[in-house]
Amino acid sequence: MSGVSVTKGAADAAPTAGDLVVLSNVNKHFGALHVLQDIDLTIARGEVVVVIGPSGSGKSTLCRTINRLETIDSGTITIDGKPLPDEGRELARLRADVGMVFQSFNLFAHKTVLENVTLGQVKVRKADKKEAEAKARALLDRVGVGTQADKYPAQLSGGQQQRVAIARALAMGPKVMLFDEPTSALDPEMINEVLEVMQQLAREGMTMVVVTHEMGFARSAANRVVFMADGRIVEEAAPDQFFSNPRSDRAKDFLSKILHH
Repeated sequence: MSGVSVTKGAADAAPTAGDLVVLSNVNKHFGALHVLQDIDLTIARGEVVVVIGPSGSGKSTLCRTINRLETIDSGTITIDGKPLPDEGRELARLRADVGMVFQSFNLFAHKTVLENVTLGQVKVRKADKKEAEAKARALLDRVGVGTQADKYPAQLSGGQQQRVAIARALAMGPKVMLFDEPTSALDPEMINEVLEVMQQLAREGMTMVVVTHEMGFARSAANRVVFMADGRIVEEAAPDQFFSNPRSDRAKDFLSKILHH
């Protein structure tokens, strides 16, 4: 602990190069079911971590604990060096720092696309409405749905709605983006348009945690693949290594089932 006396400037600057999300010895039960067992996971700034594994392995629960949509029974989770707050204003602030894109698009049906992307900026970030709208339009352009700004979600395809949901999360200027099976509710022809936006974000250096069944995305966009089974992290490796030479029997079994169909 000799580094405690470093000057303020140096101490403030230190975390920028380092770890953004740290889960340490995290446990979670749903009744008798032990859904997260002693999870240790560190995600560095700018890293893209793809979490894969069989259904019921705890992937989505893991993702949802990072912005406290699910509480944990024991262990610690920190974002940018700060522990997750329990509730109230601090939690709202944290959720603005941790963008989340779900399976279902969770857009407000009675608000236009533009209003959906503007709302959080004004309410939580206290942005000026005009500035928020300008930012929203720029982000909608960026995800390829700029021409849909004045429509309502129901008038859009699933792929378009999911891209709006991504724009809405980005509008908050998040430090990390969580994606919980973002393409699993989409028709097959819409999956790529969403994955392309995610690929672009990965290339631009956004820190991302992605729970997905899309192995092509895992191979091409991930810095690291985390394989879960039965509530545990069984294996983690770079994509090339994981897909060509998994170490655990569980991962070999999983890959043989999904890659040879």
